[in-house]
Amino acid sequence: MKISFSALNIPSSGAIVTGVKEGGALTASAKDLDKLTAGALKRAIAASRFTGGKGQTLEILAPAGVKNSRVLLVGLGKGLDELAQQSLGGAICAHMNKVGEKAAHLLLDAGATDLANAAAQVGFGAKLKNYRYDLYRTKEGKEKKPSLATLNIHLKSAATARKQFADLDAVADGVYFTRDLVSAPPNDLYPVSFAEKAKELTALGVKVEILNEKQMAKLGMGSLLGVGQGSARESRIVVMQWNGAARSKKPIAFVGKGVTFDTGGISLKPGAGMEEMKWDMGGAGTVTGLMKALAGRKAKANVVGLIGLVENMPDGNAQRPGDVVKSMSGQTIEVINTDAEGRLVLADALWYTQERFKPQFMVDLATLTGAIIVSLGNEHAGLFSNDDVLSERLSAAGNATGEKVWRMPLDDAYDKMINSDIADMKNIGGRWAGSITAAQFLLRFVNKTPWAHLDIAGMAWSSKDADTVPKGGTGYGVRLLDRLVRDNYEG
Repeated sequence: MKISFSALNIPSSGAIVTGVKEGGALTASAKDLDKLTAGALKRAIAASRFTGGKGQTLEILAPAGVKNSRVLLVGLGKGLDELAQQSLGGAICAHMNKVGEKAAHLLLDAGATDLANAAAQVGFGAKLKNYRYDLYRTKEGKEKKPSLATLNIHLKSAATARKQFADLDAVADGVYFTRDLVSAPPNDLYPVSFAEKAKELTALGVKVEILNEKQMAKLGMGSLLGVGQGSARESRIVVMQWNGAARSKKPIAFVGKGVTFDTGGISLKPGAGMEEMKWDMGGAGTVTGLMKALAGRKAKANVVGLIGLVENMPDGNAQRPGDVVKSMSGQTIEVINTDAEGRLVLADALWYTQERFKPQFMVDLATLTGAIIVSLGNEHAGLFSNDDVLSERLSAAGNATGEKVWRMPLDDAYDKMINSDIADMKNIGGRWAGSITAAQFLLRFVNKTPWAHLDIAGMAWSSKDADTVPKGGTGYGVRLLDRLVRDNYEG
């Protein structure tokens, strides 16, 4: 779908979308349309329950006096904030695809104090909503495919809107990249092929480095390598660097768990629903999409994105419950449950990141625990951190983008739950506080670096559609972390 911005006028073809304020008051463009249609808009409003409330819509088919196929009235309420503007774009896109429209025109002359930014946000929301993973659909009828080819937003400050949309478009591209990665089947996306996908970012100026198993073994990454030793597919670490600020400026770092398929290993998961474990690489997917977004909009920051890529399989060479592995940090880990593998991957990834790059801070993302879904459902990611400032900034970015986080506790009492009788620690802490003990485990590998852990197990995949997120891979975290960088670490 192409999104464009034009001068404010009433087009002669396609569908028209125009706003109505709270209480049914027509905007200037709606008034012009009402005149052209001999009062059809006002009559339709009077005969319906449509009041112009935020989120309401009312369609009028082919009114007399206009050559367009339909007019869609959208409620502006008392004004729309950025998230509501994005939702409006998503709603327009969804409606036009549902009715089979190929072209739609939004007449934007009210609903926000900054109409150029509002137009850009509407376009952003429409693009986010229009995503579809259909690589393997071979027999789908045309009537089931998205129809909307163009969305043209008409306003007085079209040039400004077009410029503001460019950065949002780059962020949407990053979200798309993450959704593609998360949606891909595990026979297509495995550690080596994922690394090759990340390498595509070199075209945008991202420096990409791939570490193989020999290199990781030389570095002493026994924790990460232990997870992948049961798979026929080799493990990888991918280091992505975007340098958009002065060389003297310390980088910021994002680290992602990339378990491209998780059977649970010897601690085998139940068969029902195991196919969903293709998205256990959601954290790595987010980090990769974030790097694409930052490079695409040429962010003025030095950023490291590092992903640990493994496949957790139960063959004769697989890691066993009871094994002890030695991490890159030198700390030893008793493996109690091979299905608590993500933290073993992140242990070496985090240690390597803080030791090599000495970043201002690290944020890791992982579909780490089912326990976080029990705690927070699918509404918030779990946030754990050793730094109050970083936590506050992440919370603010989450509220601004709608990708919300909720801070959870860390405490010595929880930390003691992962002490081992025969090694420095064990990889699970028992039945209770599972998300917290997992975070406490990670905390042992960050030294004194400011750090935050986002448990996105409830956010990386959705079983239902939302305003700007189709069912399936959500791309959660790209917008959140882009906003964190944009608001706090550029310039």
